[in-house]
Formats: sequence, structure tokens, C-alpha cells
Amino acid sequence: MKNFLTSMLGALAALAIFTGGCVLAVFAVFAVLAALGGDPSAPAFERGSYLVFDLSANISDAPPAVELSHLGGDGETLQLRSLTHALRAAGADERIAGVYITGDLTPAAFGSGYAALREVRRALLDFRVSGKPIQAYLTYATTKSYYLASTATDLAIDPYGIILMPGLASEPVFFAGAFEKYGVNVQVTRVGKYKSAVEPFTRRDMSPENREEVQLLLNDLWSGILADIAPSRGLTPEEIQTSVDAEGLLRADVAVSSKLVDRVAYRDEIYDALKSKTRRAGTTEPFKQVPIAEYAKLVSDRPEPAKDKSTERSTGGGRGRIAVVYAEGEIVDGEGDTGEVGGSTFSRELRKLRQDDDIKAVVLRVNSPGGSASASEVIQREMRLLKKVKPVIVSMGTYAASGGYWISAYGDRIFAEPSTITGSIGVFGIQFDVAKLANNFGVTFDSVKTGKFADALTISRPKTEEELAVFQRMVDWIYQEFVGKVAEGRQLPRETVEEIAQGRVWSGAEAQKRGLVDELGGLDDAIVFAAHRAGLGNNYRLVEFPRQKDLLQAVQEFIEKHTPRSARTQSTGLGAKIVERFEGEVKVLRSFRDPLGVYARLPVNLSIR
Repeated sequence: MKNFLTSMLGALAALAIFTGGCVLAVFAVFAVLAALGGDPSAPAFERGSYLVFDLSANISDAPPAVELSHLGGDGETLQLRSLTHALRAAGADERIAGVYITGDLTPAAFGSGYAALREVRRALLDFRVSGKPIQAYLTYATTKSYYLASTATDLAIDPYGIILMPGLASEPVFFAGAFEKYGVNVQVTRVGKYKSAVEPFTRRDMSPENREEVQLLLNDLWSGILADIAPSRGLTPEEIQTSVDAEGLLRADVAVSSKLVDRVAYRDEIYDALKSKTRRAGTTEPFKQVPIAEYAKLVSDRPEPAKDKSTERSTGGGRGRIAVVYAEGEIVDGEGDTGEVGGSTFSRELRKLRQDDDIKAVVLRVNSPGGSASASEVIQREMRLLKKVKPVIVSMGTYAASGGYWISAYGDRIFAEPSTITGSIGVFGIQFDVAKLANNFGVTFDSVKTGKFADALTISRPKTEEELAVFQRMVDWIYQEFVGKVAEGRQLPRETVEEIAQGRVWSGAEAQKRGLVDELGGLDDAIVFAAHRAGLGNNYRLVEFPRQKDLLQAVQEFIEKHTPRSARTQSTGLGAKIVERFEGEVKVLRSFRDPLGVYARLPVNLSIR
């Protein structure tokens, strides 16, 4: 199944490249070369400028593997910590007169989740403490964009603008009917009544247990969002809920009457006001401004070169170093691809940090729904060894569930946001067979073997009851190991862990109540705690992992990532949305490559919007 999907997607990608992407690929190479070879310094800006925070980007936890921000204007991706640092620096920067927020977020992969956005929101509120204004202008704003824009001192909306904030929803896709129609059989083994990750392949709807846990999770997240927004708008959560339930789609006039925005204005009116505030009224020049991505470079806390440029990114100065290691993406066996946490690659980086005497503490930033159980254990083994020689602090982002929690369990202290999705302590196994599908095309299989279970992993036939029993024993054993590790790492009674496990997902706030998380806070909080635990105070330097790619790798990745998608990156139509949605589901199927077919992962499509 995996090889079939891989070959099919590879063929489609090749077709896209050779039928319409060759020229673009050539230009992409030269663009990357120019970007990487040019002057990396950010341009200067005039005193009295507004910091422009264009939300039309994806906010990721990890820094980019290679600097490509000169392509595509302000950049498609903003790093969380760089963004929050820039906002806080702007508050104390006499050259910055205010912040201008515009655009609408474009989340991708595991970026722009509510946990990350809460950290950005706190940085915006910290900026407001400086007494400087935040001007926000909305046209079409989703809940995530409004969540940030609601921090503004003046929040305006286009006369024909809309705030799309009806509440949170999760809409799983189920493949059981399609698999049955086309002859793909799925057999599963699992532990935990809430471990619903296999349901998309075996059911046509949500199980009662899955519906219960997702409903409670959404309620927790939504309550937190309203609780954050309400004081910024001088409202109560109940008042916001009333407006949302009454309208669903909030037109500009309704948004004003509901006090969710301050006024209605056209964009040119906002620009004219900003020109006046930056002393350019009556001129043809735009208002004084600096894009936040460019400003972040100017105020970067990474002025010192790393000791080993091939493996780390340096930040700040001091007598000791703290490493921030980003585990963002699916956890997979082996080296892993871009956007994945490869067990071999990641454990190797942790081992280097353990053996580096200059590294005084490690902060593990997790933004992962989990994945391969064996890869999770490979990483956790290095985490346990690392903890013996230096402090290891865990910072949970939007997701730190299942395998993501597995690798976090032994942290000296675990930080999470209230909206972090964590827990999901459970295990499942999934086995595909395509015998019926192959037979429809006249393809048959035969085998010769030396033992009863020699072909147990084949996809050419269903598993026998005896073979399924073997897989179930493996899943049961790994689940007991998982529970035992959580109990030991968190110093909780095993019985307590059994009660809160069962594959159930929890919000960060609920996880803290149950002992799975120590403290509510963001990445900066975890770094400060790590420095304190290592006895460094404020005298330290940060280094970030994973390593940057060399030029050849960067060019290859850029072409592979952008060329096949070029025809639809400019489209937001129905077709593009359908393709993007199913492409994500297929990507998850491709990540199912654990040697034993055993996984510690969130539901495939627990997507909150």
C-alpha cells in the first residue's frame, strides 16, 4: 500500500515537473542561489515606523532549515520565537511607533496552532504595555486571525468584511467505504477505548468514545479562546458566545454592534491615518513601515556565530549554552523527510548534545501528533540518557500527543499551553491487504515460506486470527511499556496513569490537573526555567536544532516542494481545497512505515479549525 501510494505520487510529481514545471524549476534554482548568496542583513528603516505584522503566513515552531525569506516577499513562514522576540523588542524600540496587523493566517502542516498563537498573542499584549498603539485591519478574518487582532488598541474592519468565528469544529474523513468499494482491507489491533486513530480506516463515522473526547477537547479550547479575547474587547465570554451563536458569519455592522471591532473603515482610510501618524500625510509615499520578518533580523538575539555552523543556530551571548531542539512533525523511523521527526536523526542530535560539555541544559520543543512507536522509543532513550547529565525541560506546542507525549514523559519539567493537545497515551497497529484490489485487475499472489509467520507482514492477503493475535500481543506489550514509562517519568502511580491513558486526548489545562503537565506557559518560560535549573541566570546563549541544510539540499528541497504545487498555490478555490485536504490524508498514510506496523499517534485527522 505504502509503495503504491509513493509510486503514484512520485509519478504525478514527475508529470507536473516535466509538463509545466521545468522552466519554473530552473528559475527557482537561480532564485535560491541569489537568496542564499545575497546580503542577509535586513534593510534599515526610519524612526517613527510602524511594524507591519502581515498575518498572511504560517507560524511554525522551528526555524527554517535554510534562509529563503527573500523569496515571496515577507516570507511564507514566520518562526514563533523570532516573532515573539521581535514584538517584545519593538515595545522598547524608540524607532517603532506602533504595530499594524493585517491579512489572514494561512496555516500549514502543524503551524499556526492555537498554542503557538497564544504565545504570539501574549507578545502583542506585552507590546501594548509600552503604551504604543496596535492598529488592526480586517477584511476576511478567521477565528485564528481575529484571536491575534483582538489585541489591537484600534480594530477596524472593511465595510464588506466578515469575521468567520462560528466556533471550533473537527470534521474527520472516513475511508472505510472507499476501501471496501475498491478492495482494500484493513485489520487493526489497539489498546485504549479512546484510541481512535484507526477509525478513519475502519468506520464510516465517529465512535461514541471518540465523539465524547473530541467534544470535550473542543469545549476546553473554545472556552480558553473566549476567555483570552473577552478582556481585550471589554466583553465577557458569554457575550461573545451570544453574538457568535446569533450570527455565525459576523458582517462588519454586526461586528461593530457586538463590540468585537471598533469601527468600519476602508483600507485607504487606514493608510491615510497611518501616513498622518508617521508624518507622511499628503505625500505619495506609503506610511513609514518595516515588515516584521525584516525587523526580526535587525533585533535578532542571534548575533554570535555558532561554534559549529553546520549543526546549530546561535542566539545571544553568555557563559553557558542552552539548546532548543524542535520536534515538529510526524515521528517516523529512520532519517525522516522534511517536516518529519526521524527517530535516527533526532536521537543522533540528542546524543551530540549529551556529549557536548558546553551545552548546560536542553529545551525540547514538541509540536507532534506522534507516529511510530519504535521511533518514539529511540528518541526517548536518548532523552533519558540526556536527563542523567543535564537538565531537560519540555515545552509543548500545539500538539504533544501519543508519540509526542512518549518523547516528553521524562522531562524534568513539562510546560504546555492551555490549548495544547496532549495525552493520547495509547497504541494501535494497522495492517493493510490489497488482495481484492489486485484481483480486480487480474493480479494474484503466491508464496513459499520457511515458517508459519514468515509472510505475516504481507499485504497480499488478510491476516489470520493467529497472526492478528501476535500483533495484538505486541500492541498490548507496547501499551504497557508506554504506561509504565509515563508513570516512571511523571512519578505517578501506575493506576493513575491507567485511568488517564486509554488513548484519550486532553487539553494542556486538563493535562496539568491530571499530572501530565507541570506548568502552563510557552517556550520562553521553558527556556527561562532551564537557565535557572542549570544555574545560568540570565547569562547564557541559545543554540537551535536541527541543523541547516547545505545549498544543494536546499535547492533540491525547494524545487520538490514548490514546483509541483505552483499551479495551485495561487488558488483558494474548491478544487484546490479538496486536493490539499486529501493530500494531507495521503501524507499520513505514507508515514505509516513502522517496521511492526505499531503506532502511538493522534487520530489521523484531528484537525481543529
